[in-house]
Amino acid sequence: MINAMTVDFEFWYSGEPFSNYCTSVHDKNSDQVIEATMPLLHLFDKYDVRATFFVLGKTAEELPDLVKEIYERGHEIASHGYSHTILHKLNEEEFEAEIKKSVDLLNRITGERPIGFRAPSFSIDNSTKWAFNVLIKYNFKYDSSIFPYKTRLYGVPTAPLEPYKPSKEDVSKIDPDSPIVEFPLTVVNILGKNVPISGGYYFRILPLWFIVEGIRKVNREGRPAVFYIHPWETYPATPKVLPFPQNVRIYHGIKSSLKRLEKLLQRFSFAPIKEVLQIE
Repeated sequence: MINAMTVDFEFWYSGEPFSNYCTSVHDKNSDQVIEATMPLLHLFDKYDVRATFFVLGKTAEELPDLVKEIYERGHEIASHGYSHTILHKLNEEEFEAEIKKSVDLLNRITGERPIGFRAPSFSIDNSTKWAFNVLIKYNFKYDSSIFPYKTRLYGVPTAPLEPYKPSKEDVSKIDPDSPIVEFPLTVVNILGKNVPISGGYYFRILPLWFIVEGIRKVNREGRPAVFYIHPWETYPATPKVLPFPQNVRIYHGIKSSLKRLEKLLQRFSFAPIKEVLQIE
């Protein structure tokens, strides 16, 4: 089975909790984006893997040539919004302004409008379900923001585990007439509990054998997995600015994550989301 490989392409300080601690231009060194991204691109080339890059608008604005290079290497360019503001801090009109800015920017760089979206910090849930009105208006074909696992920042624990068409009334329900497909972040159900295995912190903290067996279990159940990674979390020189205990969660496993990712590429087949879902 072919699984989906995705990269959340953003500055190392874009997400929470970095934004609370990075206050100076010195802290926010954007050059690391290039240095952190190129090893990923070389690794994907080595195994002939193409991925979906969910590109943050602000990052694309500063590094359009890198985004164009990613596109020309055959990877899918999708939207990660513009400013990395979580949807809980936006209203529908503000979100639409972000989407319009992102779509126009990515279209100028690649010549194609993005058809996929991932919300910053996976922040689509029933309190932000209005996001689907905007995504549909701008002709997005799929979303990959819903995490069937609850944390302080995100999560819709009752959402389906396989790709589905979400209802705009309740994003955990299926609407067969919906024009958009949701590809939820991958969890494996163990003894009735959803355990995340889809990437990020979970990939860095959990034993690799557990991630591998989890993906195999998901594939045996007939559903593709979706994996995500940030360039900064595969780059050992990512600035260490966070205090304890946040630093444990954020920095754990960074030094070995690129090698761990290579082992996944050796064991499984991966492609961009639009190919896995067979969406044009």
